[in-house]
Amino acid sequence: MEKQLSHNAGYSQAESEAQKHVEAILTSPSKKKIVVAGPGTGKTHLFKRIVAGKKKTLTLTFVNSLVQDLSLQLCGLSDVRTLHAFARSVVRNKRDDAKMFPLLPEVIKEDARALLGKDIDFEAMLRDLDHSNVDVEFYRTRRRYYDHWGFDDIVWAAVLKFTNCKDRIPAYEQILVDEYQDFNKLEISIIDLLAEKSPVLLAGDDDQALYEFKNASTEHIRKRHEDPSSGYQPFELPYCRRSTRVIVDAVNDIVKAAQARGLLRGRINKNFLYFPNKEKDDESEKNPKIVYAKVPEPAIPWFIEKQLVGIARQVKNGFGVLIISPSAAKSVAITDKLKAKGLENIEAAEKRDERKPSLLDGLKLLLERENNLGWRIVLKSLLPTGEFEAVLKKTHVEKPSNLSEIVPANVREDVIWMLDILKGIKDGKDDVGETDQEKVRDLLSKLGYDPNAIAKKLLRDGILSSIPRPCDASIRQIPIKGTTIEASKGLDREYVFITHFDDRMLVTAKDKTNISDRDICKFLVALTRARRKAFLISSDLKKAPTFLSWISRDSIEEIPWGKK
Repeated sequence: MEKQLSHNAGYSQAESEAQKHVEAILTSPSKKKIVVAGPGTGKTHLFKRIVAGKKKTLTLTFVNSLVQDLSLQLCGLSDVRTLHAFARSVVRNKRDDAKMFPLLPEVIKEDARALLGKDIDFEAMLRDLDHSNVDVEFYRTRRRYYDHWGFDDIVWAAVLKFTNCKDRIPAYEQILVDEYQDFNKLEISIIDLLAEKSPVLLAGDDDQALYEFKNASTEHIRKRHEDPSSGYQPFELPYCRRSTRVIVDAVNDIVKAAQARGLLRGRINKNFLYFPNKEKDDESEKNPKIVYAKVPEPAIPWFIEKQLVGIARQVKNGFGVLIISPSAAKSVAITDKLKAKGLENIEAAEKRDERKPSLLDGLKLLLERENNLGWRIVLKSLLPTGEFEAVLKKTHVEKPSNLSEIVPANVREDVIWMLDILKGIKDGKDDVGETDQEKVRDLLSKLGYDPNAIAKKLLRDGILSSIPRPCDASIRQIPIKGTTIEASKGLDREYVFITHFDDRMLVTAKDKTNISDRDICKFLVALTRARRKAFLISSDLKKAPTFLSWISRDSIEEIPWGKK
């Protein structure tokens, strides 16, 4: 009884300490606040408290999964949007419907190679707000010709609109900005403009910075938190309510080891503390270790399956699973094998090259409406390079014709039947003749699919569906999501498997001893997706991963991969 009373007193004290941080933010009169909040430290709860009772509030992020989660959590309390969706609402008008095509900068980059003989990084130009760049006008001209917007240029346009006419900046009772550590100069510019008219709260964590590839920098969140001249009052949410004690301890071990090696320089000095409460203490007691195992790559699905059976027998209740891999291809390979074993409730990572527009992208645009961008992407896919560039040059004049007017007749005929096939498929048309069936096979080939491989897979799945598979019934319907580290942002599950936990996969530099801050952040993000337990699976059987040595050995349980 005395022990229980002691625990209860400790829980009350922890709750009181956590609430002090929240109340300090809520009661501050400052119109500019920045909150450093690690994973699972209660940002959403804070957001709810801040917007409660207010009629006009705006919440911005740029991660779609976070928009979905925040939209649900703040339903009826705040207008939740990606930054790009907000910018679209600013730019959109009667003359410009602001149609979006995320890969537009890549399209115009290819145009610049063909028409100017120059290799121009338009995305960097836009993200760094390089107004003086002589190539800005080329981008604008091509964008107008294609009558579509990319993610960066539409934010650029919104920034220019607000800069040139401050009266157009909307006012809100409160603006919330999430994941601020991953914003770049362009995105921060629109936040700064909005802050001229509205109270703003920025939330983020420089330990979770993943998006250097889009010119994001931790200097922005660090400056606003550390420099009083920025005008922002700094706060922190230090208590992690998501994860068990061993995971919180491991995060602190990793940060300490990184700083001892001269890494994470300039990091915001903040606490990341385990939040004691009865439920989390019970889970921590049942899961006192992070599991580490060396497993040959082909056996990783088998190992995960065996661990899931063990978990099911222990908890005897429902639970969710994340399988985090270093690439979409690795993730898909694992989830495909788990499906083949009989696990039925699996969501796989999307496996595609998102950097290059494809023939299907162009056809989908033309399926919606006649437009220059759709024709341009289709022509790039179907014409030899010389012929394509010859057509493209006809659009690089003072008053260019629409591409539909100058497309070669034979290509037009091909595109028409492709669109007919796609429209039939879209409309659910089943009565196709032998000629159309041949065209479907031809279209699949043009789109890069192997019709024979697709048919074989369908037959294989059909055969396997009627054959009892050895999967334990207790885990057959366990919800499992395969994903990459970057795509795991905003997700969390009871159990997390981090696969390919090796220097050769987690360290981006060719010299695998040269660990970067981003490498560290990626591992921290992956590890803190786990609510109860994390499994680190190494496929390098010869060399132990560097990050493993950064975690206290008392926190690690190493098990042989063949152990059931």
